[in-house]
Amino acid sequence: MENLINYIQSRVPLTQNYIDLIKKYFVSEEVPAQTNFLKAGKVERYIYFLDTGIVKGYQNIDGKIIVQHLVAEQDFFTSLDSFMTETPSLDYYETVTESRVLKISKPDFDILQKETEFWAIFVKEVTNEHLSCKLERVKDFQILTAKERYLKFVNQYPKLALNVSIDNIASFLGMEPQSLSRIRKQVAF
Repeated sequence: MENLINYIQSRVPLTQNYIDLIKKYFVSEEVPAQTNFLKAGKVERYIYFLDTGIVKGYQNIDGKIIVQHLVAEQDFFTSLDSFMTETPSLDYYETVTESRVLKISKPDFDILQKETEFWAIFVKEVTNEHLSCKLERVKDFQILTAKERYLKFVNQYPKLALNVSIDNIASFLGMEPQSLSRIRKQVAF
């Protein structure tokens, strides 16, 4: 819980009362590796804070797995559209490694939204951060070579680069695993 509180406090000031509410509404859960949090077609009922571990978010498009999210420790994840609109998700979320998450349900999320000042500010801040990352990722796909995208990924997320399979990294970076293997060999020399 300490990592979550520190994460929130780095973006908005918290009173002891707010900290108590966070502790009340977030539930800790240990999750084994390769466990599905969400399957496409199901409604997402939680927002998760990844305390420890690695999670991937993907879609299955015509039988091909397209990794859209590789979530590192100390960050939030969910199928946001499904969570907010309470409609079936197109996404799958699965642990890559053994993980610990802190999760908040939609009803508890709504309570914090209505009864506190900090929560709406915090959610807006995190949403804007995630949107900026998505926009940067789109720009990277437009202007960087595959090798440049991989080198940027390794520099930004060294733990993910070491602990996520080459297939998942390649999918996340928009290339075939064979191409990524060639790039990794070039970089190693």
